[in-house]
Amino acid sequence: MTFRARHLLGIEHLAPEEIRTVLDLAEKYVDLNRRTVKQADALAGLTQINMFFENSTRTQASFELAGKRLGADVMNMSVAHSSVKKGETLIDTAMTLNAMHPDLLVVRHPSSGAVNLLASKVNCAVLNAGDGRHEHPTQALLDALTIRRAKGRIQRLTVAICGDIAHSRVARSNLILLGKMENRVRLIAPPTLMPSGVAEFGCELYDDMREGLKDADVVMMLRLQKERMDGGFIPSEREYYHRFGLDAEKLSFAKEDAIVMHPGPMNRGVEIDGEIADDINRSVIQEQVEMGVAVRMACMDLLARNLRAERGAKAAGVMV
Repeated sequence: MTFRARHLLGIEHLAPEEIRTVLDLAEKYVDLNRRTVKQADALAGLTQINMFFENSTRTQASFELAGKRLGADVMNMSVAHSSVKKGETLIDTAMTLNAMHPDLLVVRHPSSGAVNLLASKVNCAVLNAGDGRHEHPTQALLDALTIRRAKGRIQRLTVAICGDIAHSRVARSNLILLGKMENRVRLIAPPTLMPSGVAEFGCELYDDMREGLKDADVVMMLRLQKERMDGGFIPSEREYYHRFGLDAEKLSFAKEDAIVMHPGPMNRGVEIDGEIADDINRSVIQEQVEMGVAVRMACMDLLARNLRAERGAKAAGVMV
């Protein structure tokens, strides 16, 4: 299986064959997770620390479950009560963690680039669980697996990503991954929520939902990230829903078999109509949650293999 990465910091540095490796292995973990006994030993004897500087229900629970099902010793570090709140720098935190000799470090941080900084200071494998507006690689990978299972492929599809593009690391990671896999990507958002320079990624830009959704295979809605907004990005939630919220009428412009996605948490009646979100014939939102555990298991398994190989080579006196 082709996967050379020492850390998983973003999609940007993954080759298409590495993305396929993650998805193929994740398929095996989907089967495992549906069994009565869900245990494996890929991470047996390894220690995983989850370090979340931002609150997250889905992502943290998913990583914790993934690690435990693979046999790791999992510790959730409560940053709200940690030395970080007492003024400790991120580098000092990294050095402290490194002294504990963890094997896998899962980090979510509100600042772009913070996870990369941590990765440069520790000896273990680091997984980016979301950093600022930069990337959220495991979300893009679980979205890709969800799409591939629903559509039978992850190439040559028309994917519309709609909503708060400007503040979304999910949009950025998906845009990069979908581009690498030769898909046609459309971004749909009001001008105030469309980042400058995004067209350089080779995507198409729209500020009209009906036009942007025409003949789309996949409709990916994004949450309005009010916590990252410091100004009047939208007139009102009611007006936003009228123009950019997904309802049955707007969805009718996509293909009849188009699937609907959302990374969660959802603001029903703002980004998406509740009936669309719960439509078992169109919505794959719950499948995304399920695929998240399998994808994170696959990512940690692959990084652990590389970590063990590196440590084995060093022990044998081989340069790596």
